[in-house]
Amino acid sequence: MITYKEVDRSFFPLYDQVTQNVEVHSIYRISRIDSGLGGLAFEEVPVEPYVKDLAVYERACDNEKLFDISTWRFYMAFDGEKPVGAATVAGTTANLNMLAGRKDLCVLWDIRVQDGYKHQGIGQELFEMAVAGAKRDGYHQMVIECQNTNVTAVNFYKKQGALLGKVDLYAYYAETGLQDEVQLLWYLDL
Repeated sequence: MITYKEVDRSFFPLYDQVTQNVEVHSIYRISRIDSGLGGLAFEEVPVEPYVKDLAVYERACDNEKLFDISTWRFYMAFDGEKPVGAATVAGTTANLNMLAGRKDLCVLWDIRVQDGYKHQGIGQELFEMAVAGAKRDGYHQMVIECQNTNVTAVNFYKKQGALLGKVDLYAYYAETGLQDEVQLLWYLDL
């Protein structure tokens, strides 16, 4: 039986035990229409399958070294004592660019489900807990980042009612190995 709870920083070592692997079988190829003036076209195309480990970019234990996390909330899912899912919502935080200086906006900073536990509703439950907590904290909107290489996440956020608000074709251009990835920012009204 999977149990869920909000946790504090003492759980960060357990949080970081949850894998954050994305199985990539297809991507959204994004092309400009009329040099971008006519909008963007999204086409899901198959690729040679690979696994992308997002945990190399996100460790809960490192967040408080970079930010004041006093307004952040952390949620976890457990199978008995084993951590199998986790989510973080970043509240109002100085120098957090994704908040664009807004006090009514929070960020779904991280959501992950352990390999072997995906597609069982754990991510959905964690997402709902994150949204409910953000509403209780008085936020009016949540921003969520993902990439065109994570088709599962794109479809999940769309299913949740989030709207694609920004597409940055060059967000990762300076990062080795990520130059071809596209940043997608979704916005969910709370």
